[in-house]
Amino acid sequence: MSTMLDLLLEHKIVAILRGIEDRHADGAAQALIDGGIRMMEITMNTDGAPVMIERWRNKFDGQAYVGAGTVTDVALAEKAVAAGAQFLISPNLDEEVIAYGRERGLSVWPGVMTPTEIVKAWKAGADAVKIFPMGTLGVGYLKEIRGPLNDIPMMATGGVDLHNIKDYFKAGANAVGMGGKLVNLDWVREGKLELVTERARQFVAAVQDL
Repeated sequence: MSTMLDLLLEHKIVAILRGIEDRHADGAAQALIDGGIRMMEITMNTDGAPVMIERWRNKFDGQAYVGAGTVTDVALAEKAVAAGAQFLISPNLDEEVIAYGRERGLSVWPGVMTPTEIVKAWKAGADAVKIFPMGTLGVGYLKEIRGPLNDIPMMATGGVDLHNIKDYFKAGANAVGMGGKLVNLDWVREGKLELVTERARQFVAAVQDL
């Protein structure tokens, strides 16, 4: 088991930052860390993502683990790894990206939906998979696939909110990926970072005893 997988299973939440502006990135990250979030990803389709990833790795070393999201192909994986990403997450299953990460000792958590994709990703060397889009599929779907596929770590992404986060774990999620419901970019842009911290605290508390 890789360290990043251990951390994912321990902390259970990955904060997803998509479309954040460089000037707001550090404030948002600090607010999340203050709220107890330990794993954050910047999506590679965010302008300047590699620069922010590299800066966060230096600035928040020892406080948080920084990965790259939306790593849809090897070209993006190369950029993410060069920037210092500690894990790679994608919305899709690209076996080349898994191989690229594994060769460098990095966890890759690919986006999958069907049982076939889940097993394929696992066999290709992913140490966890991201079930996506969970907002559309719903927790009933997760519960159903969990029966036969009970030993593959699954991160559920999409549709998670405070009122239903425990349902995701009851249905079999080992972790969740969260974007806007956790990181409200309007609050970040308006400088209301204490609200971001408070929201983070609430989510961290919700998964504490699971």
